[in-house]
Amino acid sequence: MTDDEARAFAQEWIEAWNSHDLERILAHYADEIVFLSPIARQRVGSGRLIGIPALRSYWGAGLQAQPNLTFELLEVLRGHECVTLLYRNHKGQTVAETAEFGPSGKIVRSFACYTAPQRTP
Repeated sequence: MTDDEARAFAQEWIEAWNSHDLERILAHYADEIVFLSPIARQRVGSGRLIGIPALRSYWGAGLQAQPNLTFELLEVLRGHECVTLLYRNHKGQTVAETAEFGPSGKIVRSFACYTAPQRTP
């Protein structure tokens, strides 16, 4: 993946999330996706979600519960067969999400890491 390809992927991924179109979001992921997130652990009891059906259920509920969800892309970091997207969410948190790509070009493994939510005085 070139820098330009990584940036194009990042832009499309952010736009998919900001559109709240669940199928558009899921189109980036392989059927065998493994997704790790501390937020998933809080919401569904497991920080490891496996497969598109698990993501569809988790993210579908999340999108419904958070109609103001938006992501602002801050940085794109390219690695070997992976990218890390640094972005800010609607809660003011900085998020680093690393996506590992499989042979199909879709994400097979993803890790989301968050800063503590910003508190309002």
